[in-house]
Amino acid sequence: MSWKSTPASAERLRARLDDEFETVAKPQGLRRTSDARVERDAAASDGHVESADQWQRSSEQRSAGRRRPADAGEEASSSDSKPARKGPSLKMRAVGYLSRREHAREELARKLAAYAEDPAEVDTVLDALEKEGWLSTERFAQSLVHRRASRQGAARIVQELRQHGVDDNQVAELRDQLRATEYDRALEVWKKRFSAKPDDRAAYAKQARFLASRGFAHDVIRRILGDGEED
Repeated sequence: MSWKSTPASAERLRARLDDEFETVAKPQGLRRTSDARVERDAAASDGHVESADQWQRSSEQRSAGRRRPADAGEEASSSDSKPARKGPSLKMRAVGYLSRREHAREELARKLAAYAEDPAEVDTVLDALEKEGWLSTERFAQSLVHRRASRQGAARIVQELRQHGVDDNQVAELRDQLRATEYDRALEVWKKRFSAKPDDRAAYAKQARFLASRGFAHDVIRRILGDGEED
């Protein structure tokens, strides 16, 4: 059976085709919108990654800046720390000094102070040395007088004894002993330096100054040089 299309049927056909076109076109539009959103998200995501990298770098720089003062402080603390003491003990050092010659307690304490971490440690060592007989200020005083008496007068020797902290009572006793031999000792010193007594004022002053610089008493100098005028 054949039939011809009427205007009404043609209109319905166009409407149906339009509906089908919209049905097919809408998903494509959605996909295009979705693709655009994905592209925007990707672009935003790329920008976020770059910001994260920048933040991480700046964070590392800040952390390094914070570590530098700490590291510097640790280095300063390490440099300021007192190194461990090396070498002989205080007692061995003291025995070494005493084996070469006698020492007064104060003199030996000054020498050991440079190697001691605590002043009390020096006193402990000195007490032990005195108890054991290694250290004796009285013995030091006798030794000093013996070494100086042939060249110096009582005044010079007494001054040195006091500088080393020798007890005043012992100093007074040794001074009396030195004064008893002052003339003989001064005479020997003068003979080694001069061949004859002074014959004028200038020579007298020169010889008198020499004996006085050695610590000999003025009355002893006058006995040796005579009654000439002193400078």
